[in-house]
Amino acid sequence: MIVLYISALVFGLAMLFILMYSLAQAHLLLHFIRTRHSSNPPKAFSQNQALPKVTVQLPIFNERYVVDRLLEAVFALNYPSDKLQIQVLDDSTDLTQELLLKKIQAYSHLDIHYLHRQERVGYKAGALKEGLPQAKGDFIAIFDADFVPDPDFLLKVLPHFEDPKVGMVQSRWTHLNRDFSVFTQLQAFALDAHFLVEQIGRNNQHAFMNFNGTGGIWRKSCILDAGNWEADTLTEDLDLSYRAQERGWKFVYRPDIASPAELPPVMSAIKSQQYRWTKGGAECARKHLLRVLRGKFPFRIKFHAFAHLLNSAIFIAVLLASLSSIPLWWAMQEGRMGQGSLNAGTLFFLGFLIIALVYLFSFFYSKDGFGWRSMRVVWQLPLFLSVSMGLSLHNGIAVAEGLVGKKSAFIRTPKFNLAGNKQQWKDNSYLIFKMPFVTYFEGLMALLFSGIASASLLLGFYLMLPFHLMLAVGYGTVFCSSYQSYRL
Repeated sequence: MIVLYISALVFGLAMLFILMYSLAQAHLLLHFIRTRHSSNPPKAFSQNQALPKVTVQLPIFNERYVVDRLLEAVFALNYPSDKLQIQVLDDSTDLTQELLLKKIQAYSHLDIHYLHRQERVGYKAGALKEGLPQAKGDFIAIFDADFVPDPDFLLKVLPHFEDPKVGMVQSRWTHLNRDFSVFTQLQAFALDAHFLVEQIGRNNQHAFMNFNGTGGIWRKSCILDAGNWEADTLTEDLDLSYRAQERGWKFVYRPDIASPAELPPVMSAIKSQQYRWTKGGAECARKHLLRVLRGKFPFRIKFHAFAHLLNSAIFIAVLLASLSSIPLWWAMQEGRMGQGSLNAGTLFFLGFLIIALVYLFSFFYSKDGFGWRSMRVVWQLPLFLSVSMGLSLHNGIAVAEGLVGKKSAFIRTPKFNLAGNKQQWKDNSYLIFKMPFVTYFEGLMALLFSGIASASLLLGFYLMLPFHLMLAVGYGTVFCSSYQSYRL
């Protein structure tokens, strides 16, 4: 009975955390619905105006497949050449360095500063920080290697900085290869919710939001005032965002300005990205959460900062809920739990429904045809939720490491330059071929929950069947796709 009581407690606390997180998401959704059309962005600058000096920083590490596309887009920015400095911050150790130098030589008429570091001290944060003293611009635009910025990006974004309190302006990520595969579609499904509901919902009510690491412009003095880039977390963008906003700087989000980028098409690359994002988010929670909660901020801002900084902990909650549900499922079969307890437990699943609603709203917010999107959401939403649950073991480990302060290297996500669905990615030299041991446990979890779901069907017990069936599908999908991507 002790095991049963502990399982019930763990399950209840995990589902309670998911419910609390979902309430924050629901509030963002309501605020998004109320204010999504209320923004009135300033008119874009023209090249005939007196424009400020801008530095574009391009942090690069072994990106041989995409650097040519990146530089072509940045060199084509509509901005006076005498007001534009381009910093190529290159930490590469492969052919990328040669490709960059060759491309830069072809554009010798532009103000291009090439900085190559022999050691990746501080990783991306270290590169950005090292380039900053030599940055001539008062404003710093940052683009990762897989981005293709809008030619008018600078002219559209810079007017916001006429307000001296604005420290950063973020654009919305869009997707160059959304329809390349099922996994790119699921990632777009998730990111669209963040860049529509979450970013708009936070920004429009002046809650803390984050620079997304790329596709944005910083005021240089804001970066310096906030303490400059720091490499003590894997998400240096989130860290600097909180330090700047804690000091009173305003952030602006522009969902109407698209910054196209590439989505990783293979599970090994997706996992490396998810590991960095989730662990880095947990590290930032460890670094900033108590400071924000103790600060002189309104309750609304503290509440959303709590949900924002701990959003990656949702994977730990799902993992704990899934494991603790097994003894509870057995107890239900044996009649050791009263019907009242079962009915109360079902209330916690309201959190999953609220989270699903947020993703549904962002999915249908697109201008594409309603009928066409309805057909796609029938399979995308349940598969997205299932795969997210199937990633809970992998991501949960990353979050736990971040919360306890265990450090690890910055592993960047390999890029592929996939613009259509006919190009191959299997020959990418940056793919990881050694399969992590945790992948085998994901396979075992798939078998475990498949067995429980099958038993529920045979026994005619359906209360927890959807939960266990989604876990079986999620872990099965993650394991099979991981096995394939690590053993090409």
